[in-house]
Amino acid sequence: MDVSHQKRHHILRYIAHNVGIVLALVLIWRGIWYMLDGIDYRLFGGTHFVTALAGAVIGVLILYIPDKDLKEIEKL
Repeated sequence: MDVSHQKRHHILRYIAHNVGIVLALVLIWRGIWYMLDGIDYRLFGGTHFVTALAGAVIGVLILYIPDKDLKEIEKL
């Protein structure tokens, strides 16, 4: 194999690997989203307010607890 063919092969594997990771993350997020919708319908009659509020609070706690700050939000 020549160098350009190896480089092209490496780039294609890199792209395929990253696309696979993105697809996996999207599918995980989609599954979590639908499970939370199911909880909304079963426990709260289809209103999303309670789980949306809980999700926001849990998200802030996940960002705050490790470093005791919210600097990750500043990056947005």
